[in-house]
Amino acid sequence: MTLDFCFSMVENVNDKSDYFPVLDIQAFNEGRIKRDVLFHELHGERTIEKPHKHDFFMVILFGQAKGTHSIDFVEHGITDHQIHLVFPDQVHKWHIKSQTIGYQLMISRELFESISPSLRFSASYYHQHPVLNISSEIYGRLLYEFKNIQRELSEENIFEDLVNARIRIMMLLISREAQKIFSHSQTYHFNPLIAKFVLLIDSCFKNEHSVAFYAGKLNISSNYLNIICKKHLQLSASSLIQNRVLLEAKRLLKASSLSVKEIVYELDFYDQASFSKFFKLHTGMTPSQFRGNKVD
Repeated sequence: MTLDFCFSMVENVNDKSDYFPVLDIQAFNEGRIKRDVLFHELHGERTIEKPHKHDFFMVILFGQAKGTHSIDFVEHGITDHQIHLVFPDQVHKWHIKSQTIGYQLMISRELFESISPSLRFSASYYHQHPVLNISSEIYGRLLYEFKNIQRELSEENIFEDLVNARIRIMMLLISREAQKIFSHSQTYHFNPLIAKFVLLIDSCFKNEHSVAFYAGKLNISSNYLNIICKKHLQLSASSLIQNRVLLEAKRLLKASSLSVKEIVYELDFYDQASFSKFFKLHTGMTPSQFRGNKVD
């Protein structure tokens, strides 16, 4: 199965509207000529209270920092010497406290897809560890690349190949730091079949909840798909599907104006009772309680 097939499934199966505020990279470009890479410095206190999506990849390097950053409803503490990764379509918000110094790089979806192999691991692994604590030495090396990218982007005639090369170096440095987390067990050894399964789930989860469907698309048995998921991710295949459905339910409850009844339809549940039972089983709250809860 090719990646083109997976992306085509978005059009063929998942054609319902996106109900989240989605910010385009050009919205941050202040009306200037279209760019695939933008650089911003973060100084002092700032807050984004309303969860939203980006259509681009974002990497933030924090030097001196304090605050909280919620990525897909998991809250992460912001401290000195950290890297934060936010992938396209993830929902996030943050509160950065005063005296914070950070550097933010925004990379268009198209460019990110071409250079993402430099991250070495599947995006699903980084989704589980979007915040990396780094040493002062690695911070200095990443800051050097950030500053050089900033310098090049300020030139009248930008040498885009040089900018892209420095982004690849930066991603390789990040992937080496990530490997220290991932390599402690076989859980994070890269497996192409797992990557295809995760991508296929992301394309089809609204309409397809059964392991058999995904196994069929991957031309393997449901039992074998379950075996490799447990080996590489320590989760069953059905758990991966359910986790993606649950994540979307949380996104829709918190970041959209859809009623619970409309969300039931959006996620292809049989009725509101079955959706509420599923949601409470995994969160301990009813959908309405979660929507009204002020703590993510």
